[in-house]
Amino acid sequence: MDCTKVGKLIASLRKEKHMTQKALAEAMHLSDRTISKWERGLGCPDVTLLRSLSELLGVNVEQILAGDLSPNEKDGGNMKKIKFYACPQCGNVVWSTGEAELSCCGRKLAALEVQKADEGHEVEIEEVEDDYYITINHEMTKAHFISFIAYVRYDRVLIVKLYPEQNAEVRFPKMSKGNIYAYCTQHGLIKLK
Repeated sequence: MDCTKVGKLIASLRKEKHMTQKALAEAMHLSDRTISKWERGLGCPDVTLLRSLSELLGVNVEQILAGDLSPNEKDGGNMKKIKFYACPQCGNVVWSTGEAELSCCGRKLAALEVQKADEGHEVEIEEVEDDYYITINHEMTKAHFISFIAYVRYDRVLIVKLYPEQNAEVRFPKMSKGNIYAYCTQHGLIKLK
C-alpha cells in the first residue's frame, strides 16, 4: 500500500464530492489535520476507518487501498458484449455491457460463461398473438431450476425472473432478431437461440 497514491486518490475523490478536508473530517469524526496528513502521503487511514471512508467517497475499500480507480474503457454499450452475473447465495441477477466488478452477499461475482443448449435444456418457441411464448422442458425444484430467461436485442434486454416450483415458461413481445438466454442453477448460462 503506497500512502502517496492513497492520499492522492482520497484528495481527488473528496474534491469530486465537493467536500473540504474539514467536511470529510467531521463526517468521519476526525480532525482535518488527519485528512491533510493522508492526502500528503504522510500516513494512511486506519483499517477501522476504511469502510466509512469508502461509503463517504463512493468507492470500494480495495480501490482506496490500491490508490487507483482503474476505470474501464468505454464500450459504447455494445449488447454483443453482454455479460450476466448471478449470486449463488441469494439469486440476484445483474447484467452489464462491459467489464464490471460486482459483488453480492460479500462475494465477488464472476461473469457467467455462455454454453450451448443441450438435451436437458430444450426450448420450444411459439408465436402467440403478438408475443413469443417460450417454454423450457426443465425441472423446477428448489435445488435445480431455471432462475431467469433473458431476451437480448441490439438495444435492450428483457429479463423474466423465475422461481422454483413454477413452470419454466415466459412471454416476450415479438421483436425481430435477438438472442435468448436461460440460467440454470446447476448448469449455468445457456444460449437458447
